[in-house]
Amino acid sequence: MPDANEPFSPLPQRRVARRGNQHLVSPGRLIQHQPVRRPAWINQTPQAILERYRPGKAEPLHVLEVLLELFNTQHTTLQKTVSHKTRQERAQLLRRFFRDLKDKAGFKTIPDPRNLGQRHIQAMVQLWQRAALAPATIQTYLSFLRGLSLWLGKPGFIRNPAHYGLSPDEYQRHENASKDKGCSALGIDATDLIARVCTFDAHVGASLKLMHAFGLRRKESVQMRPYEHVQPFACTRLPDERRDADDYLWVKGKGGRVRWIPIQSALQQEALEFARGVVGSPAAPVGDPARDLCRNLRRLNYVLERFDITRAASGATAHGLRHQMLNDVYETETGIPAPVRGGSAVPPDIDKAARLKVSALAGHARMRAAGAYVGSRPRISRAGTEDAGQRQDPAD
Repeated sequence: MPDANEPFSPLPQRRVARRGNQHLVSPGRLIQHQPVRRPAWINQTPQAILERYRPGKAEPLHVLEVLLELFNTQHTTLQKTVSHKTRQERAQLLRRFFRDLKDKAGFKTIPDPRNLGQRHIQAMVQLWQRAALAPATIQTYLSFLRGLSLWLGKPGFIRNPAHYGLSPDEYQRHENASKDKGCSALGIDATDLIARVCTFDAHVGASLKLMHAFGLRRKESVQMRPYEHVQPFACTRLPDERRDADDYLWVKGKGGRVRWIPIQSALQQEALEFARGVVGSPAAPVGDPARDLCRNLRRLNYVLERFDITRAASGATAHGLRHQMLNDVYETETGIPAPVRGGSAVPPDIDKAARLKVSALAGHARMRAAGAYVGSRPRISRAGTEDAGQRQDPAD
């Protein structure tokens, strides 16, 4: 165990640039280990490296791999790295995009990425339309292509979706939840369900308890160390005005983003005590030590299916435990149920504070991300009635 008088910091942290006046609800991301450059590329600029692969002579897919090796770790707009999941998905999409230009879009050859034209983008968008891809998927694909255009020094090359003939219904994603995804909304007693899972598999049961009590994601719960990751407030380096508890849970989330969750409730204390009884040593994570992370996640999925905790079987998912906790937090902060639970309008300042807290506990850097859990804020129409179907204000 670290000394309680010493600040807990697994790795040095750095400040990162963010858009506009966003609220800093996360302490930041851990510094990512950058891939080692090829010896021949040392002290070479990306432009100089790419000049070695002349268009028309170099294999287009090989040029794409060079671009991925040079730029795929980078965020497209902010001075930070992206998660391994984003890197993998972006690489897979771009590789498939260029192969599909020849295999599905009717082009005779695969173009060099540097020679990509609007006709190529238009052809692929039409394929996506015919495949009826979800708006969120199309937005993600276009975002990855915007990143590619920035790598090539062509900002603005990827136009807005309407330019390619997409209607708003085909590309506008709905960020705000329209219904409560928590277990209680489905008539499921989460405490009883988790107790039955604990009897069958204590490691999976401990993970579910942590999801329910702290709003953790599946991977976060499996990797959580119930001894080492509990630290006093002094170790969080948060300002005194943000102190909500004496002890906090350190969580490393998506992309290495770190957050501190105050330990305040009896449910949280019980979840930690159970997890500590499951792990084999103070330095051990919640997952079964006989399995690696991948196999622990597969085991968790198996147990969830065995107990019908799937969307197909009961409508409930493990992620619903996270929704349950975050909606409970909103209700505690405002005194009124969240919009997805049918709650009435809340004064804007109280609603904003509650959404900031929900976003922080969920590990998001934007307040508007809270809408994915609690729903959009009801508004008062001119007629004096509530309208929950409107979007949030752009400033939110």
